[in-house]
Amino acid sequence: MNAVTERLAALAADSALTIAVAESLTAGNLAAALGAAPGSADWFRGGIVAYSRTVKHDLLKVPPGPVVCEPAAKAMADGARTLLDATLAVAVTGAGGPDPQDGEPAGSVWFAVATPDETTAVHQHFDGTPEEVLDQTISVALDLLLAAATAR
Repeated sequence: MNAVTERLAALAADSALTIAVAESLTAGNLAAALGAAPGSADWFRGGIVAYSRTVKHDLLKVPPGPVVCEPAAKAMADGARTLLDATLAVAVTGAGGPDPQDGEPAGSVWFAVATPDETTAVHQHFDGTPEEVLDQTISVALDLLLAAATAR
């Protein structure tokens, strides 16, 4: 168990937060990390694995154009929060590698966190193999969720 997910679980339980995810690059691994946390059945609403552009555009209302960008990440987070009726949602979309995507180099990842008040986005670039980029992406996404939960 990850210390961040344990702290997130405790915060969610103490403050009645509910959490959702929308993920592309991480292909369900972020949802799996949250689902393994203590008491997750009470606060984890679920996740949308939007690996396909079609799912991003049709289900999560990502605007036409590239999907590895700030507007896409924000739309994914907003869509997951709304569709899954959660207090907080995090979204990740990126070019895991080894090839670039949408003009972004391998390792380029956009994150967004949606709360009832705002949706913010952060861009990161990670070095390493696709597996290392995936692990770093999950870690940052969990840290962003924890920061948002702590701020509530």
